[in-house]
Amino acid sequence: MLVRQLTEEPGDGARSPRRARPHQRQVTAVRTPITTLPAPDRALAPGPQDHHGRPWEGLAVGCFYLCMAGVHIGLVASDPQVYDGFGEQGLFAFVREGWDSVFMAAPAVWASLLLVGELLIGALLVVGGRWAVWGWTAVVLFHLLLLLFGWWVWLYVVPALAVVLLLARRDLARGGRR
Repeated sequence: MLVRQLTEEPGDGARSPRRARPHQRQVTAVRTPITTLPAPDRALAPGPQDHHGRPWEGLAVGCFYLCMAGVHIGLVASDPQVYDGFGEQGLFAFVREGWDSVFMAAPAVWASLLLVGELLIGALLVVGGRWAVWGWTAVVLFHLLLLLFGWWVWLYVVPALAVVLLLARRDLARGGRR
């Protein structure tokens, strides 16, 4: 492949194409019959990352959990009784009875503990590093426990778990480092 540069000849003041000397060569693009590709030193950055060069998976899921904790703050502040029907379709009697006798006995307290748990999960994933392993584990366990609340929850949990496991695998394969 022939690389040409425009260089100025001494004395004539005009630019003329000539073959560059090896020590003068600077490849800025490679021409192929199809397209012009950037030179290897201008390669694209690997994968989508945030502005600090951190992987995005843990950050995205962590922010989602932080937002969901905010939703629970709003629900607890406005009307904690909104949680009343959630456990009615539980797959097992202990889930249905436990929901009514334990959670709904003090819904503001239990919903507040739920939102603290979501804040913790979100924080673990946003911080990343070795904490990301704990965060991803908590996300998977949270979703597995949701399965106990009835077949209707499976419509959300099964696809969500597939996505969560994929994202966790990608994030932890990079070491979950931030």
